[in-house]
Amino acid sequence: MNLIINTMLQEKQRIDYMLEKYQALLAGLPKGTISEKTVNRNIYYYLKYRDGKKVVSKYISKKDIEALRQQIEKRRHVEAMIKSLQEEQRLAARVLEGTI
Repeated sequence: MNLIINTMLQEKQRIDYMLEKYQALLAGLPKGTISEKTVNRNIYYYLKYRDGKKVVSKYISKKDIEALRQQIEKRRHVEAMIKSLQEEQRLAARVLEGTI
């Protein structure tokens, strides 16, 4: 039984460490979505996101659009990983509460 408890403690420490790393990574990635607007047959790109109750739109140049798309996709992946790790963290906490 002691081996199982030690394993769960190590797993909880790993989860806590990974959550900390992912949250630090998330802080450096842009939030929001990319929208397109057509004016006089020209396409303009904007990054839209919320700042409190306001919706902010920032212009994105065509040369920066692909890099920004990759960063937003990475942010979505990191958010999914954080959500999964938080569920694992809750499960590990419940297991450890029952054994200690």
